Amino acid sequence: MEAYTGFAEVYDSFMDNIPYEEWCSYLTMLLKENGVQDGLVVDLGCGTGNITELLQKSGYDCIGIDNSEEMLSIAREKNNDQSILYLLQDMREFELYGTIKAAVSICDSMNYILDEEELKDVFRLVNNYLDPEGIFIFDLNTEYKYRNILGQNVIAENREESSFIWENEYYEEEGINEYNLTIYVKDKEQLYRRYEETHYQRAYSLQTIQMLIEEAGMEYVTAYDAFTKEPPKEDSERIYVIAREKRQENKFYN
Repeated sequence: MEAYTGFAEVYDSFMDNIPYEEWCSYLTMLLKENGVQDGLVVDLGCGTGNITELLQKSGYDCIGIDNSEEMLSIAREKNNDQSILYLLQDMREFELYGTIKAAVSICDSMNYILDEEELKDVFRLVNNYLDPEGIFIFDLNTEYKYRNILGQNVIAENREESSFIWENEYYEEEGINEYNLTIYVKDKEQLYRRYEETHYQRAYSLQTIQMLIEEAGMEYVTAYDAFTKEPPKEDSERIYVIAREKRQENKFYN
């Protein structure tokens, strides 16, 4: 699972078209509808902390976890009052000191887990740390999006201080989408620094996700076409999945 390096510096700039406040409103609605009104929430794959900060402002106590030191550095700079704990950890083996009311993972972070067994490990860990009947909400890019929207397309943006070229290649048999990023960032001397990164994401069917959730010992609750209360459709580009903690005799706590 690749960590953001050069792209971290310009991530927020190029993601300024994302309506994070609307995304957080939808997320908090789902949390409250599933009994999580307040308490400690972990944001897995928190990146630069955009959703984490908004959840905190919505009344939750938040921990952000990410495996990119560069992204977390930016998140910590935003968090002036140090009210959010940011941890440099891999979500496949994260550790907490106690239980939590809920876990969330937004902006297709789960798609970065390329192996089914490793994704199941994430679900097991989340189940381990959730309070009784705690909730895990995460989103996923769909097979339809990788195949029909991203596909073999090239996306490019040119800004005054930076620009990027984002080349996609989807390997349908493996269900893997390869992102090749070339980023140019203007420095203080008005020269452009070039960064190159390669990222991989995997498409999972909802049936596979449901199976892995249940094999991990959690309870599958439901899935929605993103930002609606409708079930996923054939042309859904993003879905939200809700799972619930299920008590296990061999659950452990650190």
